[in-house]
Amino acid sequence: MKNFGKFVLFIISLFVNRERFTVYVRLVIDECVLIGTNSVFIVVIVSTFIGAVSAVQTAYNLISPLIPKYVIGQVVRDMTVLELAPTVTCIVLAGKVGSNIAGQLGTMRITEQIDALEVMGINSISYLVLPKILGALITIPMLVALAGFLSIFGGFFGGYPHGHYDRTGICAGHSGRFSGL
Repeated sequence: MKNFGKFVLFIISLFVNRERFTVYVRLVIDECVLIGTNSVFIVVIVSTFIGAVSAVQTAYNLISPLIPKYVIGQVVRDMTVLELAPTVTCIVLAGKVGSNIAGQLGTMRITEQIDALEVMGINSISYLVLPKILGALITIPMLVALAGFLSIFGGFFGGYPHGHYDRTGICAGHSGRFSGL
């Protein structure tokens, strides 16, 4: 209970004695760039390979004359969009972005920059942590959507050269029932 109480006090201190709104707009945009654009490359690589591997593995496990080839596309679509893309993207971002933020705040604590902010009368928790949280809330859904698209794209290029499905099969498998997601 003691740690939960500290967490609640920390969250409350994010919204007490804040700076002007325009200051936070600039800081949130900077954090969106740091979190989003610096993570695009690793998200692209990981999600494309996950889509390709899931397509090949699904195709090898569903070898049957009774199962049409477009089912592979449906399975890859559902598996990557619903489960793999959000999970793997957030795990990658937790490692990369989390360590980056911890390093930034640790360096600021060691060099006494946080103490200097408090001496100037700036709420250091609100000034440093709130833009990072808002930047993550803005950019992580965009990266997850990108990862879902690239997983399906990787699934097509992973299964098409092996002959697991043709263009009509992959289009029927991926385009069917997207409204049901």
